[in-house]
Amino acid sequence: MHIEEFRAELEIRLRIEKEYLVQELSSIESDQDRLEILSKFNIKYKVLVQKMVDEEGIDLEASDLNENNSDPKNLSNGQVILGKTMSIYDRLADELYEEIIQ
Repeated sequence: MHIEEFRAELEIRLRIEKEYLVQELSSIESDQDRLEILSKFNIKYKVLVQKMVDEEGIDLEASDLNENNSDPKNLSNGQVILGKTMSIYDRLADELYEEIIQ
């Protein structure tokens, strides 16, 4: 799987998880418990990345997803995935936070 396809699929799955958590918010009264939804979302992100890595058979230590394998920095697949997907996580976490504080 190309990294952009991985990124797009992760965004779809993570958006779905975010919506489930938003639905869960309606049954939570305590502000502290509502904020803990953000940590659940963080865990969902990590689990989804690992699940997709496993599904695709990606070796996180290898560097075959790196778009420039001749680069002397030669990032591992894990580093590439983190770099390419963190903006998705940040944006969706911000959206979730806005739902939490409403």
